[in-house]
Amino acid sequence: MSYNSGLVIVDRYSKTPIFLPCHKDDTTTDTALIIWNRAIPHTGLFNTIINERDPNFTAALWTNLHRFFGTKLSFSTAYHPQTYGIAERIIQTLEEMIRRFCAYGLEFKDSDRFTNDWCTLIPELELAYKTSVHSSTVQTPDMLEKGWNPRLPADKLKKDLADLHPTASSFNVMLDKVKYHAEQIMNVTFDYEKQKWDKSHKVPEFKVGDLALVSTLNCINIKGPKKLKNSYVRPFVIVALHGTNAVQVELSGELEKKNPTFPVSLIKLIKQLINNFFLWGTQIL
Repeated sequence: MSYNSGLVIVDRYSKTPIFLPCHKDDTTTDTALIIWNRAIPHTGLFNTIINERDPNFTAALWTNLHRFFGTKLSFSTAYHPQTYGIAERIIQTLEEMIRRFCAYGLEFKDSDRFTNDWCTLIPELELAYKTSVHSSTVQTPDMLEKGWNPRLPADKLKKDLADLHPTASSFNVMLDKVKYHAEQIMNVTFDYEKQKWDKSHKVPEFKVGDLALVSTLNCINIKGPKKLKNSYVRPFVIVALHGTNAVQVELSGELEKKNPTFPVSLIKLIKQLINNFFLWGTQIL
């Protein structure tokens, strides 16, 4: 069976990606074997894994396995780029790279001169990404991870090649300087993004028992025309808080089977009015 999906693993510090072809219907065991056989040998055991509550990463096998290895599992929520934005951005970049190379690949596979064999491109695309300067670190991922950039075919065209492997005496000094410089730039970048976010977003203080309206942005099971449905529905009771970025509500009606945990960006806190007089128009009956 040919691959029809991809698994992307990203190191938050160096921005080093690992692109792994897989299948959409891979089970938890399949996913665990892919990561164990094709990622762990290069990275070692992970300290923390951030994921968007994919069923393969919330299953008992996966959670128990990483509890044994001492890996912390942190679950983000959909449409919350503050915690999962790095991976989402790299996935978009990978999709664009595959799209362009499949349209105008070096090896043409059909009569229309298009190639659908995208899996053969993955190793080269991964190498290209890891040897490209990242905007937030002003370094290549390979430089931050290894301390040097691998030799590329393009280097053969250059007359003066840089020293690819520093001497042992200067290697640690050079690597420390590179990491320190990258950390300083990343801190500046994170501070800027945080200030920009905080300036335009004021997160209300939620409490258990508060009433909140839930966005219908990702609700596909609400009856009626999509463009005419309410942007926010009901009030629902908040039953739990997950840090400051997500809340859990008690869903009912058409939303009863939906994941009850929402990012705060998809929740509107309301004040309980007398007899909920002004809320009748937002309820799902």
